[in-house]
Amino acid sequence: MMNDRSRILLKTLIERYIDDGEPVGSRALAKFSGLDLSPASIRNIMADLEEMGYIASPHTSAGRIPTPRGYRLFVDNLLTVKPLEQVEISQLEGQLQAANTQKLVASASHLLSELTRFAGVVMTPRRRTAAFRHMEFLRLGENRILLIIVTPDGDVQNRIITIDRPYTASQLTEAANFINQNFAGLDFEEMRKRLKADLRKLREDISQLMSHAVEAGSEAMQDRSGEFVLSGERHLLDVSDLSTNMDSLRRLFAMFEQKTGFLQLLELSSQAHGVQIFIGGESGLVPLDECSVVTAPYEVDGQVVGTVGVIGPTRMAYERVIPIVDITAKLLSSALSQS
Repeated sequence: MMNDRSRILLKTLIERYIDDGEPVGSRALAKFSGLDLSPASIRNIMADLEEMGYIASPHTSAGRIPTPRGYRLFVDNLLTVKPLEQVEISQLEGQLQAANTQKLVASASHLLSELTRFAGVVMTPRRRTAAFRHMEFLRLGENRILLIIVTPDGDVQNRIITIDRPYTASQLTEAANFINQNFAGLDFEEMRKRLKADLRKLREDISQLMSHAVEAGSEAMQDRSGEFVLSGERHLLDVSDLSTNMDSLRRLFAMFEQKTGFLQLLELSSQAHGVQIFIGGESGLVPLDECSVVTAPYEVDGQVVGTVGVIGPTRMAYERVIPIVDITAKLLSSALSQS
């Protein structure tokens, strides 16, 4: 168990290290901790904290730096979060206004990156239903048709359908009108069920096109899951803690490209309540001790559909990044629920 003096010194050490990135010695701790302790007492406490695994001694310095375990204790028990000013919240709210979901998600990712100067990420909303609002067909050639699907929230999905026979523009318009008049607002599974009865009443050429549209539409909706929008990766190149180790950076960018592990982390975050902080490799999904991820789930009409987050160095100003991630998740929830 740590006593109050040890906690104050650990908090001071981590805050100083976050501020200037230099190992913190006993003289700096004596100056900034506000404790009336001798240098010898401070060194003894530091030795105890090091033995417990909260701090470490770099070979090139007499000072200490936090370990991932030290950061974990700091963010869980010692951190004082600074709420955003109302004017900052209003500015954020003003920038999270868009006509459709895709633009809102992209704006949120960009804002997270610009406000923190790290990488911002937003997981695209999971489909609550694979419904469509409007559908059109566009002839691309003898055997190819572009299927255009507009979802209830204004997103547009395109799929190319390969067909066995050519269709005229009037036939494509007829098929689209039939679908929009009879099935708009339904999901594709329900549309499939209803079409089984209706197809017998339609000409064979149109019924084939309908069947192709249902299959392509179902695939389009399923493909929307498992995506995220990442912004500001270039900012990570300017972070000395990361840029001095190109091997670590390569591993991080490879994780972004491969997506699978990172999506697992975002999915995990969406199942939790409020802000989650993954420090170093403790998640088992982000492979870097030098990297932290701060996330928060967002909702649409009260149902969690995705995650927002910031990826940056372990030595980040958590007291500022946490409220930025938190308020962005809340504002995105509000904007999506109103769109």
